[in-house]
Amino acid sequence: MTDPKEHRSAQRHRLALVGAGVMGTNISALALGHGLDVTLVDVDDAILAAARTTIRQKLKHAQLMGVLPADHPRGTLRTTTSLADTADATTVIEAVVEVAETKRKVLTEVSGLVAPGTLLISNTSCIPVDEMAGWVVRGDELVGVHFMNPSYLIEMVEVIRGTATSEATMDKVTAVLTALGRKFLVINDAPGFVINRLLHPLINRAAMLVQEGVASAETVDGLLEGCLGHSTGPLRTADLIGIDNLVDSLRVLHERTGDPECDPCDLMLQKVRDGHHGRKTGHGFYDYR
Repeated sequence: MTDPKEHRSAQRHRLALVGAGVMGTNISALALGHGLDVTLVDVDDAILAAARTTIRQKLKHAQLMGVLPADHPRGTLRTTTSLADTADATTVIEAVVEVAETKRKVLTEVSGLVAPGTLLISNTSCIPVDEMAGWVVRGDELVGVHFMNPSYLIEMVEVIRGTATSEATMDKVTAVLTALGRKFLVINDAPGFVINRLLHPLINRAAMLVQEGVASAETVDGLLEGCLGHSTGPLRTADLIGIDNLVDSLRVLHERTGDPECDPCDLMLQKVRDGHHGRKTGHGFYDYR
């Protein structure tokens, strides 16, 4: 049975999510499944209509997998194209593309709308929290939370504390993640943090091996799975993340670290040009059609 205190705790949180893509719908499904009400914001009604369908499917999948509280009342979902509808949230999660100017625009506007004391979370993949703190009204209220994909299946998240992030903000993010049933580890701020500083160059190198004709995608993934215990292989992981998103993140890492391993290889760039972004488009390193 679910502890009634947990339900009351969930109801105290009013969550707004900006960005109805892969991660926005993932986090929305996670929150709704744990009884939090969600306001989901994106720029287009058609995107939001598709997101509602996706969220229903993800909730159904999560229920079948037994990863959500079975007897927990579900939260309610509201969708909107107006950022002004985030104003009464207790927590706002930014989950837009990993492009600095897009994140800057969203975070700057949202931080001017919400009341002091509102928790601001960026689901950033690579852009440092300290950089984003300069875009918001109150940098001490911003923290990075790197949710994994799919968020409702992977219990662990990476919490990135910027140099300005306050203790009060850390207490609030702890409360929200607890309400979402997540475990977390806190790291200091740096481009790419821990997960993507390790994972993204690995994926880029794996794609380069395919590009050079050393091995097929299936063989690269099979070796990483069989020899090193990687659960899905780097190229299936790329298809799950979205190759377009990976290229954006690799560019952020390359610009901010100078690491040549983060310069997107030609095969990754070609797949983006061809619209082969992975599972979401039906084709990436593998064919899902």
